[in-house]
Amino acid sequence: MSLLELSHCSVLATAVTSVLSALLLLAVSRQLWTFRWTITRDRECKLPLPKGSMGWPVIGETFHWLFQGSSFHISRREKYGNVFKTHLLGRPVIRVTGAENIRKILLGEHNLVCTQWPQSTRIILGPNTLVNSIGDLHKQKRKILAKVFTRGALETYIPRLQDVVKSEISKWCSEPGSVDVYSAAKSLTFRIAVRVLLGLTMEEGRVNYLSKIFEQLMNNLFSLPIDVPMSGLRKGIKAREVLHACMEKIIEEKLQKQQTEEYSDAFDHMLSSAKENGLDISIQELKESAVELIFAAHSTTASASTSLILQLLRHPSVAEKAKAELEAHGFGCDSNCKNCSAESKTWDGDGGEDVPLKTDRTARDENKNCCAGTETSCPVCGTGTGVCESASDSGEKVARSGSSLPHLSMEKLSRLRYLDCVVKEVLRFLPPVSGGYRTALQTFELDGYQIPKGWSVMYSIRDTHETAAAYQSPELFDPDRFGSERDESKTGRFNYVPFGGGIRSCIGRELAQLILKTLAVELLATTEYKLATETFPKMQTVPVVHPVNGLRVHFNYLHCASREI
Repeated sequence: MSLLELSHCSVLATAVTSVLSALLLLAVSRQLWTFRWTITRDRECKLPLPKGSMGWPVIGETFHWLFQGSSFHISRREKYGNVFKTHLLGRPVIRVTGAENIRKILLGEHNLVCTQWPQSTRIILGPNTLVNSIGDLHKQKRKILAKVFTRGALETYIPRLQDVVKSEISKWCSEPGSVDVYSAAKSLTFRIAVRVLLGLTMEEGRVNYLSKIFEQLMNNLFSLPIDVPMSGLRKGIKAREVLHACMEKIIEEKLQKQQTEEYSDAFDHMLSSAKENGLDISIQELKESAVELIFAAHSTTASASTSLILQLLRHPSVAEKAKAELEAHGFGCDSNCKNCSAESKTWDGDGGEDVPLKTDRTARDENKNCCAGTETSCPVCGTGTGVCESASDSGEKVARSGSSLPHLSMEKLSRLRYLDCVVKEVLRFLPPVSGGYRTALQTFELDGYQIPKGWSVMYSIRDTHETAAAYQSPELFDPDRFGSERDESKTGRFNYVPFGGGIRSCIGRELAQLILKTLAVELLATTEYKLATETFPKMQTVPVVHPVNGLRVHFNYLHCASREI
């Protein structure tokens, strides 16, 4: 054998040895990683750890979870059962499915478990938020926020909420092409949070800027807790700091106005509640609370709004039944088109007096109507273009002036029983959040396994909704399952948990449902919509449920002339 051949063989042998050594090292490191978590079991408890895989050192199964979405949990649940272990976002996690298992976790707050968001979420949102508080501090903060979501408070939000919804729908209908519903829904819920919850009035450019910054925060909220340049955590922190800087001046101005003017938005309810309880809130706490309120009303409600529109598109018979209910209660096109005319339009001016609408630029100034140089549009009849050139406040006035739908109220919405069933089924079928995190305060038992003290526990909302025996054909979208004749949710309290449960249940759940119902009423009564793609998109579940590559839809105002009146 020549020297050259010997050299080649030597290089090849070295390469093979290196590869085998690397593979051996990986195999050994994975075994050591698994062993590292195996020895953390509570030795005083005879029960075994749940089955499952801890993945690779440090990263665990985080990337599998992020890329596989819902199939990650489904495949492992089918393989290991309703209680299995894994390692996500830097923490050992036990994933839990099933009403009885969830009941034990949610009712065990402050005893068996305590709330535990991923470390990246806790860092980005800040230490003074409700999600990061525990024990007495959590009770105190929840008591303050409870005033924000009372029935009386919700009632005062409705006019502004309805205006924001109408304004955004007007934009959707004025789009010459299709609308990405998920992006549009995030824009809608951000404006609701800023305008309705915080009572902040800003020019459109600033709203758009803050919306993009907030999107950056949300995109990095669930990331590896590694604070290095270009990491998700670092990007999330930078976005938070920008939001805090923008909010600080606005909050200071608002606090000054608070001394002389009376407000009824959520932020003011929170301030007055804190004062009633003898608490002083620092500017830093207010900034973190402001971002948390936007966080609470933003992505999850945008997800649910998108799912609502998706299901109305998928199930036209459900949409028609909901429309029939609206018309029966005076909210339909037939009921409201009688007073609507292209020649004679009026809007309710600031003083409560009906003012005739004109369509030129002079009329815009006289009537405070922002649609200039073009015919105004009636959202019911569809006359005109409805293109609005102005910012959010002006847009809200146009939307309200053009619509002949009556103003909503809690009492009016409560009459819409079938619509309530539709919203409940959307939240069952596609719950925005797949589950919640807790940390075990002591070792306890679930399904014959030990849940060791210190481990994270993630209870699954989606999987529980999909597997609960209480539901007939849970794989089907069927709003009637919540009707008075069946009401399958009554079989067990924890078979239906879109908003969690126990003392950690979502404090804003009534507002979320109010937003969804208001959106549904405006869409069903004033618009027609059509899927812009050949097929419906697949749904991704991390960090919230949303359509892969978006949900493209064409929106147009209804032309009542084409219907029998």
